[in-house]
Amino acid sequence: MPLIPEEPQIHESAQGPRIAPTPRPVPGPRPAASSRPGRPGPPRPTPPVQRTPRDVAPAKPGPSGPAAPATPATPQIQLIPASAEGALDAAEEAVDMLLESGRAPGEVLVLTTGAQHPWAEHELSFGEASYWAQHDAGDDVFYADAALASRAASRPVVVVAVNGGPAGAAATALPLAHSRAGALLIVCGDPQRINSVLGAGV
Repeated sequence: MPLIPEEPQIHESAQGPRIAPTPRPVPGPRPAASSRPGRPGPPRPTPPVQRTPRDVAPAKPGPSGPAAPATPATPQIQLIPASAEGALDAAEEAVDMLLESGRAPGEVLVLTTGAQHPWAEHELSFGEASYWAQHDAGDDVFYADAALASRAASRPVVVVAVNGGPAGAAATALPLAHSRAGALLIVCGDPQRINSVLGAGV
């Protein structure tokens, strides 16, 4: 009797190997949970780690090591065009954006060439000792007259509002601010005036 070849039509290999394309999370610390400095909440199990700022130019060539990226040789410079009357408002907006992007308040120093920021005026009304004690605490955004920049300590980000002041205020303030900025210098003011100072060797 002829055999009906039914069995060869069933191919077990037709299904092929079963690959599950579900990536499993890699065990380890979750940076997203602790990368928001400056937020109130329960104490972290580990002390805050000095991060390489997001806006720093990548890779400084030189000796490798954990401390090398934390102190870049030259901060980036960002110019925000604004009139003398609008420079302080532009600086405030820049600070808001920095904080929203994850910067800790204590990483930001704001300098003004003309009228003082209202916060600085208010705090100075309680005396210079109290005012500078807040600077030394380093846990909040600090506002100061650019003429006092030499007394201010370096911070990762320095924002300068070129909002008037004496004729040479910007020429004096920008080099000082540049020397105090660890990662980023943001200058709010008239682009021509600022570029003339920055081009002179800041």
